[in-house]
Amino acid sequence: MNATIINNKKTGEKVAQGMMQNVLEQFNSAAEYIDLHRDIQKILKITNNEIVVHFPVKMDNGTVEVFTGYRVQHNNALGPYKGGLRYHPTVDIDAARALAMWMTWKTSLAGLPFGGGKGGIQLDPYKYSNAELERITRRFTYALGDNIGPEHDIPAPDVNTNSQTMAWIADTYMSSQLPAKRSNNQHVVTGKPDGIGGLEGRDRATGYGVYITIKKYLQNQNETLKNKTFIVQGFGNVGYWASKFLEDEGAVLIAVQDASATIHNPHGIEVNSLNDYNHNNENRIAGFPHAEMIEKEEFFSINCNIIIPAALGNQITQENALGIKAKLIAEGANGPIDNEAEKILIANGIDIIPDILCNSGGVIASYFEWLQNRNGEHWSLDKTLVRLNQKLEESFNKVYTYSQEESIDMRKAAYCIAIKRIEKAYIQRGIFP
Repeated sequence: MNATIINNKKTGEKVAQGMMQNVLEQFNSAAEYIDLHRDIQKILKITNNEIVVHFPVKMDNGTVEVFTGYRVQHNNALGPYKGGLRYHPTVDIDAARALAMWMTWKTSLAGLPFGGGKGGIQLDPYKYSNAELERITRRFTYALGDNIGPEHDIPAPDVNTNSQTMAWIADTYMSSQLPAKRSNNQHVVTGKPDGIGGLEGRDRATGYGVYITIKKYLQNQNETLKNKTFIVQGFGNVGYWASKFLEDEGAVLIAVQDASATIHNPHGIEVNSLNDYNHNNENRIAGFPHAEMIEKEEFFSINCNIIIPAALGNQITQENALGIKAKLIAEGANGPIDNEAEKILIANGIDIIPDILCNSGGVIASYFEWLQNRNGEHWSLDKTLVRLNQKLEESFNKVYTYSQEESIDMRKAAYCIAIKRIEKAYIQRGIFP
């Protein structure tokens, strides 16, 4: 194993451990604030199930590689486990634990009948052909077996996975069922292509949620999006759609960062132009002709109104938090701000729309898709966006009102609301036996 791989693995482990520490600290802070029952605290601090699978896959050149996949099921007091699958070198058991816990709070806050789960495969998908990724995905699905299911644990897309990934999973899982029951298992995953039961609008739902929560926040400040400048870390599905919706309402994208480069144009970057370039450049923004390349360390200190971290966890740390000039951070990613950085940001008067609210549009739309499949319906794009807007506004209003009434930040308010709903379920149901 060469030095680069070892260093990347160590970095990934450090990030995952940091995410786990963050989510537990956030939970503990809210639990103490609402005086959560001690026994329920014990339950919610641990995961229900942790599945690790090792499986072989034949590569295009005829050799065999063994991959490691994870699925962590945190809590299902409110309903089946729900959460994405990501393909990334940083995927490990700690990362999956943290992300599964965040999903529990996210689904609870949104008022959905779901619990939290998360998982993925530890790999760099850009090193494999499309045919290899299909075989990896199908073999992973087979290895998970009955640990997933439409009424038990419902995966969805996440980092480096998409509707095609979900189509492979759905087909593999349905093919493993008895012929008479295959069509009843279409909702084993959400985020599928619309031709096989996917929801129209699911592709833009997470980015739409980022946009709506920013818009609602500004409305409460008696401001609009017109001429507001923003920067985005990560220009995948979430980053693109959030940018597109914001630009359509008059906001101006001035900088973007991905794994390949950091680009800046203080006069504005046209979103569709960058998106077209990105798609034609192997999903890399490096070399975009209408912006200047700058050092990656300069990104978060760019003078702007809004920052949208929409990539990976623990990107804003105490090392770069002091340089932030924006007055609002909208968390398009899960856990992009570590707890020490958050203390600095709050002390500096910077507001944060927390991930479990800001990027919840994806799981809300996943719920709609699950319902659509379950009921044999087909929802139009207009119906999806109307219902999505309604749910997002309800969630935002609850969190914002609670934060104002209690004089606490929006993250703690969101956690308090989410945890109280789960606490109520446990109190009413009791503990078996």
